[in-house]
Amino acid sequence: MKKKIVTIALAAMTMTAILTVGLGNSEVDATNVRDVLPAGGVALALGEGLDISEIYIEQTEADALSQSIAQNTSSNGFIDAGVEEVLKMEVDVSNNETVLADMPASDAVSAAAVSAASTLNTINASAAADSLTMSIQIGAERSAEMREVMDSTVVETVSQEDKDLDPENFSDLVIAQVTNYVNVRDIPSEEGEIVGKLYDDSVGNFIEEENGWYKITSGRCTGYVKAEYCVTGEAAIELAREVGTRVATVNTTTLKVRTEPSTESSVLGLVPIEEDLSVLEELDGWVKVSIEEGEGYVSAEYVNLRTDFVVAESRAEEEARLERERQEREAAQAAARAAQASANRNTTSSGSHSTYTVPTITGDNSMGVSVAQYACQFVGNPYVYGGSSLTNGTDCSGFVMSVYAAFGVSLPHSSTADRSRGYAVEGGVANAQPGDIICYSGHVGIYIGNGQIVHASNERTGIIISNVSYRSVLAVRRIF
Repeated sequence: MKKKIVTIALAAMTMTAILTVGLGNSEVDATNVRDVLPAGGVALALGEGLDISEIYIEQTEADALSQSIAQNTSSNGFIDAGVEEVLKMEVDVSNNETVLADMPASDAVSAAAVSAASTLNTINASAAADSLTMSIQIGAERSAEMREVMDSTVVETVSQEDKDLDPENFSDLVIAQVTNYVNVRDIPSEEGEIVGKLYDDSVGNFIEEENGWYKITSGRCTGYVKAEYCVTGEAAIELAREVGTRVATVNTTTLKVRTEPSTESSVLGLVPIEEDLSVLEELDGWVKVSIEEGEGYVSAEYVNLRTDFVVAESRAEEEARLERERQEREAAQAAARAAQASANRNTTSSGSHSTYTVPTITGDNSMGVSVAQYACQFVGNPYVYGGSSLTNGTDCSGFVMSVYAAFGVSLPHSSTADRSRGYAVEGGVANAQPGDIICYSGHVGIYIGNGQIVHASNERTGIIISNVSYRSVLAVRRIF
């Protein structure tokens, strides 16, 4: 939350005081002012060492009284617009109410100010209270000078301690905790139109609460979700660390991943620019990440860190996604049928250079099975960083790209980009079929069934078959 500090001039002939006024969420009747201030007025109250505390008035009320205060002060001679600024107003831009904050009596009140009480007594208690409340009105509509001060003076009110505990403002998140998804509606009611879906563990930004509903913005979707299906505040801070994915994006051409957090340690592997790596730990100047060769360290200087969350999907986005997936699936199936003969060729005719015997692969998706069988023909061939040759050397994404190219499907040479191709497999690995693309942090492979993948692993092992769960799976994508 941000607040604007506004300085307003106020003076009495023999009185100087500093009042701090902030916006709040409570309000009391204006007559409560008289419960705090005696009939003698402001100067007497301050002179007696009294505190002015927790006096609330509505902005509209103060605005309506602005002309009256001007008349009162000019006729009695208590306020001189030409004096130094002595009233400080703090305006909270998040609402439209005004509150007098706790204020101890000022030592600056002079004996002359106290003596002026007799003059102030000529104003009845109600007028004195009105004078005080009206003197703190915002006046933004009438005073261009005040608006300039408001716009030019902005301070952050979040304490440093709060920032340290919640540096990424996770407390402002709304995180869905449901079996599947919670509907996002256009009004805070089950009668409202569904404008999107917030899936389990998906995240939105909190705007406000209304009658048991949270208004959120998430992705391209803005609307209301039932509060009972979500968490926010301190609970969101803890949960965000679990459901969020800490990512390090490489910002240099080729980044060395080292075995230890030191430039003197050996190089474990290389990672290309714009590659996303899962962060395991953040150290002073170093980030521990996971790559195909294992866990290593990269210099924090050469990566951009962020926390990724799954966001809501608007109704329009869902419809567009389903249509796009249908078209891509049909196009891929047509291309696969045209390349069926090539996919079923034997080891000798394929020039695979491998003596590996392709295992029997079965599944409901015949096209996916063909992809998996074709990919397995190249087991044993070399791994080459940046390569894409199935026979002479390829890296992980080059392997997936070249295998699918044989079926008329164009994929990027990037494990990160592969995470957005095709469509997501609901349930992840548990529902994976042969031919599905298995995405890891900085790595990618092709599922062949029975809990296994075929992939271009590293320079030491080349193209091999491994258990799909040998490391954490980030996504499962299906092309056919």
